[in-house]
Amino acid sequence: MKNKIYIPLILLPVWFILYFSLENITNWLVWDLFNLEKTAHLTEAIRFFIFEVPKVLMLLILIVFVVGIIRSFFTAERTRKALEGKPLFVGNIMASSLGIVTPFCTCSAIPLFLGFVEAGIPLGVTFSFLIAAPMINEVALVLLFGLFGWQTALIYVATGLFIAIFSGWTIGKLKLEKWVEEWVYQIQAGKLNKEEEKLKLNDRISAGFTAVKDIVSKVWIYIILGIAVGAGAHGYVPTDFMASFMGRDVWYSVPLAVLLGVPMYSNAAGIIPIVQVLLEKGAALGTSLAFMMAVIGLSLPEAIILKKVLKYPLLFTFIGIVAIGIMLVGFLFNIIF
Repeated sequence: MKNKIYIPLILLPVWFILYFSLENITNWLVWDLFNLEKTAHLTEAIRFFIFEVPKVLMLLILIVFVVGIIRSFFTAERTRKALEGKPLFVGNIMASSLGIVTPFCTCSAIPLFLGFVEAGIPLGVTFSFLIAAPMINEVALVLLFGLFGWQTALIYVATGLFIAIFSGWTIGKLKLEKWVEEWVYQIQAGKLNKEEEKLKLNDRISAGFTAVKDIVSKVWIYIILGIAVGAGAHGYVPTDFMASFMGRDVWYSVPLAVLLGVPMYSNAAGIIPIVQVLLEKGAALGTSLAFMMAVIGLSLPEAIILKKVLKYPLLFTFIGIVAIGIMLVGFLFNIIF
């Protein structure tokens, strides 16, 4: 359908008008239509929920659509070719940067790991990619941009890149190849799709709509649940409560945040609205970022999946190095901010 090219041009102005009217619509609903008391805790919770849910979902739809188009230019084979033959540190930087824009997540860990090892890509470079791909994702970026502004979103990308580069480089320097399961080197790893399609603009727009359908349909419930929890905390949790154990003056707050985050299983859609309220209630920025990154970047499902290709010493080294990188980021931002 040639007309598909014009659909975004028609919908985009509608999106902007609605998005920038959300606050007025929310105030009218809460204070005029529902006639709720402005200073009540329940009113604050309801207003937070009504405003944040459409705001976050609208941002998510727009950014996922754009990222879906960008991702149509990348394939697993192109990613692998781009990383082949690169020296360690340069490879770590490239792998971490590619991890941001390529459509791979935790469940892609094993086939990607096999494909990269088969291509002779160094182990440390492979880990930089595997860390960056799930940790720096479009859902987290959209939520951080929508809830905290572009500065925090930029901090998130920069710190995520630092952790991926630092962790991959360290693993590469330690020469831990012997702790990869033997069968990984013995098989002809699953061939990644080598077909290079020449997609037309219409196809790339279709890829954007497909990305919206696939991603938003999977995370919308987590967004609503996360914002619901955040709304309750926004309305009822005392302002100084979080500061008592997650503030910048509490020396153990960052390690505690990472320890709490590592065994948890959530995604950006569920955890970031909660992080918003943590900050609002007195938690330090570095501590909150450390908690969020531990949940997203060191999830239990990823560890279970990677155990199929890594022996315990390498798996625990991977978790430990990433955790240290996250804690360094947390301490740094608690000092700066």
